[in-house]
Amino acid sequence: MSMIQVSAFSAKPYDQAFLTQAASSDLCFCCYNLPLDAVSAPMANGVEIVCAFVNDDLSRTTLEILHKGGTRLIALRCAGYNQVDLLAAQELGISVVNVPAYSPYAVAEYAISLMLALSRKLPRAYNRVRDGNFSLDGLLGFDFYGKTVGIIGGGKIGQLVAERLKAFGCTMLIYDPYNKDVCIEMGFDVVELDVLLAQSDIISLHCPLTNDTRYIIDDAAIEKMKQGVMLINTSRGALMDTKAVLAALKKHKVAYLGLDVYEQEGSLFFEDHSTEIIQDDVIQRLITLPNVLVTGHQAYFTKEALVHISETTVSNILDFVAGKELVNQVVAK
Repeated sequence: MSMIQVSAFSAKPYDQAFLTQAASSDLCFCCYNLPLDAVSAPMANGVEIVCAFVNDDLSRTTLEILHKGGTRLIALRCAGYNQVDLLAAQELGISVVNVPAYSPYAVAEYAISLMLALSRKLPRAYNRVRDGNFSLDGLLGFDFYGKTVGIIGGGKIGQLVAERLKAFGCTMLIYDPYNKDVCIEMGFDVVELDVLLAQSDIISLHCPLTNDTRYIIDDAAIEKMKQGVMLINTSRGALMDTKAVLAALKKHKVAYLGLDVYEQEGSLFFEDHSTEIIQDDVIQRLITLPNVLVTGHQAYFTKEALVHISETTVSNILDFVAGKELVNQVVAK
């Protein structure tokens, strides 16, 4: 078999290292540390397989350019595929595969770490002590024991978060139209969304971004929540109407906000903007608030997760080359 060339975009040095480690002797990744979009797509001319990441632009325009260059497979190094025009890919004869589950433990543990850091005001405490200030004023936290936590999305990650917080002594509520039975079998209360919103002290999002879940947290949803609720989002930025959440923070309706994703993160995350003036006024306002903790899409970022992502990506590619069934193929619905 001749060497199989793969063009990998949004590939940082750590991506290249893990992909190279996972690759067979028949596979060669050409890694580009820049996003895939209509401008960069011609760089994959003559390559049948393109490897892309979560914030790459795989709209119809980009896919048409890739198709003209001979691309037949898009191998996503992520679970989400809302960034892909699947209907256009299908029309162009381009197969799309993803990594449906890499390390749900990584994301679940990270979501809980955001909750704990916010509840005990750890970022503020850390910065204060570095300045030689050991005062406890303004650092009053709260116990998780006895609190009600609502999980929106009862898939594997949501289940893991619920299991771990139940051990804290929390009452767990789950909203998920598709995973009701397994969540009930695990001993969780499965409720309607309005019930979850009204009763939860902490709400954590663990669902995919679809037409049904886009802005599942909006003005109307926030209005139904408890005063002083904590919101956590480690899934997809557009699950939240960020402007609505910012307004709720100003009114103290939302008392704590933890974000590892952001609706407009594509032009910001995974890059160093420390010497620039960031033009996004919403994110700039959020990161100045003392009760908000924003991180740059790092919930997945563990050694175990990167190994699994790379191995699954390589397996997906080799199955395509061998003409085997693509078990991780995603198609337009």
